[in-house]
Amino acid sequence: MIVEASNLNLYYGSFQGLKNINLSIKENLITGIIGPSGCGKSTLLRVFNRMNDLIRGVKITGGVLIDGEDIHSPMCDLILLRKKVGMVFQRPNAFPLSIFDNIAYGPRIWSITDKKTLRDIVERSLTAVDLFDVLKNRLKESALSLSAEKQQRLCIARLLAVEPEILLMDEPCSSLDPIATGKIEELMLELKRKYTIIIVTHNMQQAARIADEVGFMLLGELIEFNSTKKIFTNPSDKRTFDYISGRFG
Repeated sequence: MIVEASNLNLYYGSFQGLKNINLSIKENLITGIIGPSGCGKSTLLRVFNRMNDLIRGVKITGGVLIDGEDIHSPMCDLILLRKKVGMVFQRPNAFPLSIFDNIAYGPRIWSITDKKTLRDIVERSLTAVDLFDVLKNRLKESALSLSAEKQQRLCIARLLAVEPEILLMDEPCSSLDPIATGKIEELMLELKRKYTIIIVTHNMQQAARIADEVGFMLLGELIEFNSTKKIFTNPSDKRTFDYISGRFG
């Protein structure tokens, strides 16, 4: 297992956002997290690269291991963790820089300054998201000139440039139209050959299309976690059945 959470609890002050989460995520699969708004999906996702650390008053108990390392240990290097575990957000967050400089941003932070090396990284990263042939003559243009779908691909390429192991995706298609959504889903299916992907989605059809395993969350609890087929055709918990059959949420 590449990610393991055990007896994980998270509190925002006196409010408990996550309740005794136990979860094991396998390498090179797409794991979908579904559930109604406010159930803790995005909070759980942010635990895995410690983005909740940025929120005042957050307290976490229990354990999270990534590649066997306790990410809340004082010995954990937070910068290396966030290099290993990258995140894609609901809306594309391309930097107001050129396409080239967006991709080269991370490698430069890691002190890679050789021009040929950076060009190779940019080409490799854009190729991985099927953008290089489209953009190879536009690398000096602003990334903000791209469509929303291409900006989201660019943001994924920016993560790939620093060679992560895990991609966290928080509603990555929520601002995209159905055609663009389909293209991003196709990309995720390609990327799982090399990366482990954890996606939060409100779109149950999307989870059914692309996820290998699915967890259903409700009110901060992980109600059920199983293969996608089992969750959508024969869930073990009535609350899961009620949600996927549209009785609430």
